[in-house]
Parts: sequence; C-alpha cells; structure tokens
Amino acid sequence: MKSKTLTISMIAAYALLHTAALAENELTLDPIVVGADFRDKKLSQTTQSVTVIGEEDIYDKASQSFIETLASTPNVNFSAGASKAKYIQIRGIGERSQFEAPVNPSVGLIVDGIDFSSSTLGVGMFDVKQIEVLRGPQGTTFGANGMAGVVTVQSNEPTKETEGHIEATIGNYNTKAFGAAVGGTLIEDTLLGRVSVYKNTSDGFMENSFLNREDTQNIDELTAKVQLRWLASDNHTIDFNYMHIDVDNGYDAFTLDNSRDSHSDNPGQDAQKTDAFAITSTYQVNEAMHLVSKISYSKTDSIYSYDEDWTYAGEYFIPSLGWDNGYDYFDEYRRDIEQADIDVRLVSDKEGRIFNGTTDWTIGVYAKKFDETMNRNRIKWGEDNFSSYTQDTENKAIYGQLDTAVTNQLTLITALRVENWEADYSNSAGERLPKDETLTGGKLGLNYQHSDKQLYYISLAKGYKPGGVNAEDVPTKAYETETLWNLEAGLNSSHFNDTLRSRLNIFYGKRNDQQVKLYEGDAVDFRNYLSNAEEGSYYGLESQLDYYPNDALHIYSSIGLLRATFDEFSLNPEQEGRAPAQSPDYQYNIGFDYMFAESFTFKSNVEGRGSYYYSNTHDQKSEAYTLLNSSIEYIHGNWSASLWGRNLTDETYGVRGFFFGNNPTPTPGYEYGYEPELFIQQGAPRTIGLTVSYDF
Repeated sequence: MKSKTLTISMIAAYALLHTAALAENELTLDPIVVGADFRDKKLSQTTQSVTVIGEEDIYDKASQSFIETLASTPNVNFSAGASKAKYIQIRGIGERSQFEAPVNPSVGLIVDGIDFSSSTLGVGMFDVKQIEVLRGPQGTTFGANGMAGVVTVQSNEPTKETEGHIEATIGNYNTKAFGAAVGGTLIEDTLLGRVSVYKNTSDGFMENSFLNREDTQNIDELTAKVQLRWLASDNHTIDFNYMHIDVDNGYDAFTLDNSRDSHSDNPGQDAQKTDAFAITSTYQVNEAMHLVSKISYSKTDSIYSYDEDWTYAGEYFIPSLGWDNGYDYFDEYRRDIEQADIDVRLVSDKEGRIFNGTTDWTIGVYAKKFDETMNRNRIKWGEDNFSSYTQDTENKAIYGQLDTAVTNQLTLITALRVENWEADYSNSAGERLPKDETLTGGKLGLNYQHSDKQLYYISLAKGYKPGGVNAEDVPTKAYETETLWNLEAGLNSSHFNDTLRSRLNIFYGKRNDQQVKLYEGDAVDFRNYLSNAEEGSYYGLESQLDYYPNDALHIYSSIGLLRATFDEFSLNPEQEGRAPAQSPDYQYNIGFDYMFAESFTFKSNVEGRGSYYYSNTHDQKSEAYTLLNSSIEYIHGNWSASLWGRNLTDETYGVRGFFFGNNPTPTPGYEYGYEPELFIQQGAPRTIGLTVSYDF
C-alpha cells in the first residue's frame, strides 16, 4: 500500500508540474544530439525514452563503476555477484549473473561501434564524451540484444587541433588512478587521431581476516583506446577504433554473516582481457543518400572464480559431531568469446526523400558471428570436476524504416527487422542442441510537433530475445524465445524561456514466454537455470527535468516508476501477481550544481531506489536505500581539482542476494547446519577522493 501511495503521489505531482509548464513557449529545445538511431537527432526530437549522460556529468567520474553510473537514470538497475556491478536491467528486464549456461543479453551495450553486451566488465568512463541509455525494445536498430533497451557509449573523437587531457585520482581504500588522452591532426586535411590510456587500482571494500589481507576484492584495470579518422575524400570518411582492456580484479564478496570480513581461504578472480576494433565507412553516394558500412571484431578471454564455501578448512569443526561441518569447494569459469559484426545501411538525405518528398528512408543488412567456449573447473575437496560447452551463433538480418511527414507537424514512423538466428550448442556430456529460428521486431509510431518547444509521441514496438539451453541437468533443459510488445507515449518540452526542459513518458509492456532465471539445490548442490513464464507485464512512468534559474545554478531530477508482474507462471504459480527480480517500484536522482566565487562549483545529488526481489526463486527482498553524493570542483585556467564523496552517509545496501543454506552452524531444526538464509553482497560504502586534471 505504501509503495502504491507513493507511486500515485509522484505521478500526480509530475503531471501537475508538466501541465503547468506547458503554458510557457519561448525558445528552442536543448542542443544535445543523440546518435544511437539511424539519424543523429537533438534530444528534444528523440521520440523514445532516452537519457543522455553528457560530458559535463562524466568528467569527474572516471574512477566510478560504469554500470553504477548508469543506475542514476530512470528505471535502470544493476546487480553484481562479482568484483563490481556488471549486469544491467532496464524496466526489470536483464541478466543478473552468468554461471553454467550461455546467455543472450537483454540489454545491449555498444562502445564506439563495438558490441560489449557480453563483456561489460571492462567498460570504463575515462575519455568518454557521451552515454545514451535507450529504454524499451530496440528491435529495429539493434535486434536480438536490444529487447529491454540499449546503452551506447561514445568516446571523445579526434579533432583537427591538438588537444589532450591528463588526470590523476587518489582515494580511500588505496584507490589510485591515472589517465592521459591526446589527439589532433596526424596528416594535414587527411588523417586525425586520438589515443588514451587509463589505469585504475583499488584494494576494494573487503577485508579477509583469515588471510590477513585487504585486497582480495581488489580492482586492477587498464584500458587503452586508439581512434583514427581518415578523410579519404570530400564525400568519404573512414573511422577506425581500437580498444585493449586488461582487467585483473579479485572476487571475495560474500560472507556467512553478511559483513565485509571474509574468512575465505581461496579467494576468487574476476578478470577480462579484450582486444577489439571497429571500422566505420561513411560515403556520400550522391545528394540523395549516404552509405554507412560498419565492421567490428572482438576477442575476450575471461575468468570468473570464487570460493564456494566462503570459509577456511577447519573453521566449523564441531567436537560434538566429531567432524568439520563445513565443506571445501572452489568454482572457476573460463570463457573465450569471439564476435564479428557487419552492418551496411543506405540512409536517405533531404534530396532522396520518396513519396513526393514526404518520406525519409533507411534500409540495411546485418550479419553477426558469435562463438563462445566455456570451461568449468569445479574443485571439490581437492578433486577436479571438469565440464565445458561451446555455442556458435550466427545472425543475419534485414531491416528498414520509413519516416513519413503526414502533415507539417505529424510524422508516421514504420520500421521492421527480420532476423534469422542460428545456434549450435554442444557440451562435454555429449549433448548437442542446434536451434534455428526467424525473429521479427519493429516499430509503429506517431510524432506530433505541436510547436518548436513541444513534441508529443506515441509508439508501439516489438522486441525479442532468442531462446537457448541450460548446461546442467535441471528441470528445464531448453527455454523458449521471449517477445515483448511495448506501448509508449511521451512529451518533450521546453518552458520559461528555455530555462526548464522536460521529458515525460508513460509505458506499458506485455512479455510473452518471459525468460526467468531460477535456481535449485542447496549449498554444495546449487544449480542455476533459465526457464519461461507464460506471460508477464509492466507499466510505469519516466520523467527528467533540467532547470536553469540563472547562469550559476542547475537543478535536475530524474524519476522512474515501475510496476511489473508475472501474469502467468505455471512452473511457479505462487509467483503469479508478484514482481520479477530487480524491479524496484521507484528510482530517483535529484540534485543541483552551483557555481560560486567564479572558479568553484559545488555538486550534490541524492539517488535512491525502492525495495526489490533478489530472485525469482524466493521472496527475499533488498532494503530501499538512498545515497548522498557531493563534490566541490575548482578550476583555474587549464587545471581543475575535484574533491568528491560518494555514499557520504555510509548507507548499507545490497547489490546481489541469494537465499539458500550455506552456513555450517547447527540451528534449531537444522541439526547439521545449513539453514536457508539470505546472503547479500554489499554495495560500495562511503568513498572519498581527489581528482586533479589538466586540459591542453
């Protein structure tokens, strides 16, 4: 009841605010450009739920977790179960972990034209120009990886003038980071370039009292990027992007008492090495159209391992029983992933509009090859238990979109994507499960430009996520393809002489054959698997406001409200009517930036989210929480210094939770221990630091 009252109150308040603001019509909307669609558009002209995190918001966050930064946007959540958060959920849809089985991501992640949807650990914030978070199905533009939404990251691009940035950070928990970026003209009027390197280290937030160490959950990350822009001719540009990522983090996050004091005798590892590149050719064929051709390739090797028992041998020796009631297991997953993508599209320009000059058009073809090999080495009492699988996937798609001006103010959008998805799965147990299916997605929308400061839109979009297989012997060996129909309506507007900018949208989604992550077993026999609920649905609201009352002050807010439920779930009928995991009823981020004394800026914000279920198997929930973040920045010429603090009130909150028996201590009713209870991985405590940078 409390959450429903809060939801109704927030909807009412925002509806009143937006309605009142419609009376003001003075200037044009903001100039922020969104590049994730077929054509670059101003944010105010984007007819979907999108949040743009701009350079001014990213500038002082290079040492912050990439995915936790995303979580300040409406209806975007995250989970960890690793060295740091690396799984994204949008509107309650998205993976929370990966163990034995191959996973097809629900949320796409594209960095400088390279698909990182399955390798999110190494994505960082340094030398990044803009992040775009698109919520809702992106079936036309991104296909199978975009059912819940897509996040795109754009690094700073090469410039004609020589420019650079140097940055150093120190903080508590022995945090140290250093980065440098430089770019400019390499060959006059022909070749531009930019290179950046960033190294980030920290001991992490855990202590291991058994090993007498403070770095078993450490961060050790290196990222290098190279960008080249070849001005091949007046009508032809070729961009080359290369990334090298080397992550060697520790993993020692869970304890039997949910504290930050680990007793593990064999801490794990969370590592990733990636080499990737993308080549993008933009060729102006004639005045009517241009051709965009993209090819990308990535190779990623990762290690994910952990001490399953979270203790040391002999810690739970019980004299009355005469034996050690604990167990000694260690689990390791090594994955090798290779991926290649080709995307070729023709995009019309003004002179190429069809149907009497009323319609812009796009047509394209896409192909992807994704190969994954997993080797699992589970050590039980010193004995190796090896298993493995390979999955080779090939996607081929054709897509198109028409943007038709019905009137000067009304535009009709029609889009369709047809994709063939083939997968061949085999494992060390001799099982082979090929899969071949044709998937369709698309969009039908209407945009109404009421004035140069008010844009209304409504759209119906379809997204999809391919089915797959579970590696272990679990109740559901294979799971079906999920489809999502999403209805969205929104308003982008500007008010009070352009000092107040707002984006408001409401949405409703219907999920068919909803893919659900479940687990079964206890302690030494704990197995994860994916299955399907027949039907699910969600609805909600997302609102973003930016207010500039004067040149010195910027006040902003972003609100996400979500109500998601299982409508039909025959495998777990007791879950019907309940929210899926990672679906908080509300999220918010409210803050301000204030410039004073000419050279100083004070920034502060509060971000929070409501309680949500940790899993679809049990009913344990996180606590609602609010985090306070602040910084003070000083700028003098090309120098700047930022003293920052995150979670200043040292709030305790969970970022992953499991409910099962893993504690060997005997309790009433559990003579031999292992009573089911909630175990959580805690989020980051209070962190403070100083970042100094120099721009030239």
